[in-house]
Amino acid sequence: METHASRRLRAAVLAAAVTLPAGVGAQEAPTRVPLEDVTVSAPRLETPLERVPASVSVVGVEDIQEGRQVLGLDESLNQVPGTYMQNRYNFAQDLRISIRGFGARAPFGIRGVKVLVDGIPATLPDGQAQVDAIDLSTVARIEVLRGPASSLYGNASGGVINIITEDGPPEPTVEGRAQVGEFGFRRQHLEAGGQQGKLNHFAGLSHLDYTGYREHSAVNSDILNTKFKYAFGPDTELMVTANAVDSPEAQDPGALTAAQVEDDPRQAHPRNLRFDAGERVREETLGARLRHRLNERHAIELRNYYTWRDFENKLPFTDGGSVQFDRLFAGAGALYTYSASLGAMPNRLMLGLELDYQRDDRRRFDNNDGLIGALTVDQLEEVTALGAFLQNELSITERLVLTAGLRYDELEFEVDDDFLADGFDDSGARTLNELSPKVGLSYRVSPRFIPYSNVSTSFESPTTTELARCTGGGFNDDVEPQTAINYEVGANGDITEAVRYNVAVFHIAIDDELIQQECPGQPGRNFFVNAGESTRDGVELALDIALTRGLRGTLAYTYSDFRFDEFRTGGDTFDGNNIPGIPRNNLHGQLKYRHPSGLYAAFEAQYVDEIYADNANDVTADDYTVANLRGGYRWSAGPLDIEAFAGVNNLFDEEYIGNVRINAFGGRFFEPAPERNAYGGLKLSYAL
Repeated sequence: METHASRRLRAAVLAAAVTLPAGVGAQEAPTRVPLEDVTVSAPRLETPLERVPASVSVVGVEDIQEGRQVLGLDESLNQVPGTYMQNRYNFAQDLRISIRGFGARAPFGIRGVKVLVDGIPATLPDGQAQVDAIDLSTVARIEVLRGPASSLYGNASGGVINIITEDGPPEPTVEGRAQVGEFGFRRQHLEAGGQQGKLNHFAGLSHLDYTGYREHSAVNSDILNTKFKYAFGPDTELMVTANAVDSPEAQDPGALTAAQVEDDPRQAHPRNLRFDAGERVREETLGARLRHRLNERHAIELRNYYTWRDFENKLPFTDGGSVQFDRLFAGAGALYTYSASLGAMPNRLMLGLELDYQRDDRRRFDNNDGLIGALTVDQLEEVTALGAFLQNELSITERLVLTAGLRYDELEFEVDDDFLADGFDDSGARTLNELSPKVGLSYRVSPRFIPYSNVSTSFESPTTTELARCTGGGFNDDVEPQTAINYEVGANGDITEAVRYNVAVFHIAIDDELIQQECPGQPGRNFFVNAGESTRDGVELALDIALTRGLRGTLAYTYSDFRFDEFRTGGDTFDGNNIPGIPRNNLHGQLKYRHPSGLYAAFEAQYVDEIYADNANDVTADDYTVANLRGGYRWSAGPLDIEAFAGVNNLFDEEYIGNVRINAFGGRFFEPAPERNAYGGLKLSYAL
């Protein structure tokens, strides 16, 4: 069996293999292609990256799509420091994403991180987000704002993921993509778009059919994404988006004990087979955004959206083991920008107002060995979120920029219990209020060194599912919101025209950290408690190096020392323990090559340190190093552009855990990741 030392040695060798050419490339500067300047919109308004006093990373379309399997956001976000993804291969539980530890507690989906798609929230007012409606074949760009951002985005904003989908190309174009791979992987994608006068239009349709590496892990889904932009004039643009997902099957193989993993990592947990664990989802979203510049000083932005989600699942236990809900998620927002000068200092003021609403008509039934049984919960859950915010950006000098912001949020949770046969009325309401300030400075010493600092805050209310009790309906009144203060210093710049870096050092103080526990005897069903206090200290480093013409390397490293300062529950004391679910060291390196002939290739490797699986730090998932290889070739045949591509995941056949279920009952902590597997595809594009 491979030891920890040998794993670390191999990780160092792989990282060196990715970054070593930097020294060689330094002698070949004339053949380099300079890195492009970057502008980001995650801070609400388009801003040059060098003026943002925070850690922001940008992932472009090549890293998102080129030669990728496009199964999940982790494929492209692994190269972003400060982020950590799990659960890639369990589509019933959804991808788990954490930024600086925010979101690590989620038993499924995304918590504590704000997700936006073309400016439309994918995060509910209560803080939950799912990304099963995102088709990566249609994504052009992803921006990641690392660190608390509640001063701009309100609840559950320990970080922000801003996903921007493709516009239609200049000429009307039709494109098709077909992929096959091991473990029954089949994926087809068709898209069309173009520019016709003032109208830009794009539509994409994808179908996924995947048997999965493990027993009882199949998924079947269809995703439709459309986007229309109409320019009324140079100062006014209307964007309308509509998308839908239909996933009639997403099986849940469940987590295993260490002994079960050793015996057969591909097996499903027996209870998940017995109770036919999995989910079905249908969702439709309609969104609109209007931008209008009144003059050089004044601009407004309005948005409105509606999401309808029908959900059914089966969990691996009897009592209340089947959940069904119909959800309406809607909202509206307004943003006003005033650009002028305070004396001789350029100034930009932003004022915003948002109203979001969530209504879940939720029912629970017994799960009798996979058959729906008696009704146990019938309740209407409503969350209303009102937020008002301002941010001011003052250019004190051409080099020094001061940014300050403040946001007020009010959240109201209501539950109306319609199931009174148990003799209890669990109806109730809770109102939460929070004020979130931020202040930051950036100073352009030179293009090579642009330091910044900020103090920012975030808060996370318990979600409706986190307010649930093991005993049934109603809300758990003992769970309070989690609050955080982030102190950060960092710098970014271009060491040369071909070497860009970003480094950040942060300290986060958290009160009432939300911690997941699993209900005894009910695997897959969780409840939450508050830890007293915790701290998170970390370092993030990113390098982007244009080595020679066509050859580029990236490196992302994260150090995370996250601990409970004060945490006592159920007679146990966890003071000083590591917070579970986050590796202390996370290193990702990538080397990409593109040739003018149309040939391209990429090699990437990631080292992930061991992960604690429980509050007591008694159980760990071993560290691992996983490497992937992908490549392809593009050519043209008249008006037809053709691309053939292939890839190998887990190139060296590492045995590792792809997901850790925190504080799982009965030792069922581990979900094994697939062994080495290959995929390939063909893409055809035709300009009409």
